[in-house]
Amino acid sequence: MSKTIAGLDVHSKKTFWVIQDSEGQVLAEFECPTTREALIRTVRERKLPIGTRVGMEAGSQARWIVHTLTAAGMAAEVLAPQEVRAKAFRRGQKSDRRDAFEICDGLRRDQFVARVWTPPAKICQLRQILSRRRHFISIRTAQINAVKGLLKTVCDIPTPSFLNSDVAWERLISRLGDSELGVSVELHHEMWLVARAHVQRLDAQLRSALQPFADVAALLQTAPGVGTITAATFIATIGVPERFPSSAHLASYIGLTPSTYDSGRRERHGAITKEGSPALRTALCEAAQQARRPTNPLNPYFLKIKAQSGYKKAVVAVAHRLARILYQMWKHEASFDVKRLNVRYQPTTRAWTSYYRIGRASRA
Repeated sequence: MSKTIAGLDVHSKKTFWVIQDSEGQVLAEFECPTTREALIRTVRERKLPIGTRVGMEAGSQARWIVHTLTAAGMAAEVLAPQEVRAKAFRRGQKSDRRDAFEICDGLRRDQFVARVWTPPAKICQLRQILSRRRHFISIRTAQINAVKGLLKTVCDIPTPSFLNSDVAWERLISRLGDSELGVSVELHHEMWLVARAHVQRLDAQLRSALQPFADVAALLQTAPGVGTITAATFIATIGVPERFPSSAHLASYIGLTPSTYDSGRRERHGAITKEGSPALRTALCEAAQQARRPTNPLNPYFLKIKAQSGYKKAVVAVAHRLARILYQMWKHEASFDVKRLNVRYQPTTRAWTSYYRIGRASRA
């Protein structure tokens, strides 16, 4: 391992470098353009030894910079910006040179604890496809909501319950005819078609990008309520299960654990922390809602939490448990086993007698 340490303050156009030796002596301070060619040229011209530790804060460009520096033989590390700022020697003095120096000097003294994991290229590709897919799905959904909002302004036109098919759109457009409202609906229909085509194209790309993880995806889909998108989102977010020492750490990373305030004799638990990936939390909560069905093995757990705390908290609790189950399945390469849930298959039909029911309101 080289004894030379470098700190980078990265911006969209320029990157400021500070290089130190193991004793803390500053060897160089300079700027270079934020491009692959400039970074590789800097490593060669400065003759940085193989294995030089290079630190930088997490940001939108950190991923490709890490891949570039790693290919050039550097040991790139991505640091949490909050920790860098909290442990800065002079927090009130902020400049590019100061930020690069704080990163370099803190890295030399092993001051930073948190590291931001940089996913490999295949995981990055999977994340990008899923991100674009969510983007166009939101556009597609926005067109449906916009049309429903327009129809609510006209009292004599019933608002359709669903607009997820060509038949429903054509039926609505033919009903409106050549009116001004009909022209507006056609514009939203055209945008809906474009967004749907993009989603279908991204679905094909997703199937191709999932090929290296086909075994893991098939394994995760054996869990109840987990489909292709949920499995792909879980793989793209987690990357490798070995990153987490336990399933509890993974649930905390996703943000499905309750916030805690414990001081003295006071201990209070609040809402979930919502740290980590919102996309994965959404996917797990959608999968957890399948537990409301009696045929789902997680249904007894769902019904118990629902009776105590309500439907929404039951969904979050099941999502928490499902995340931990998926982690154990992936880590141990085992399919879903209902016997590990402490539930047994016992179909039960219950009948009861009701003596009162809500009647129709009487007309005056």
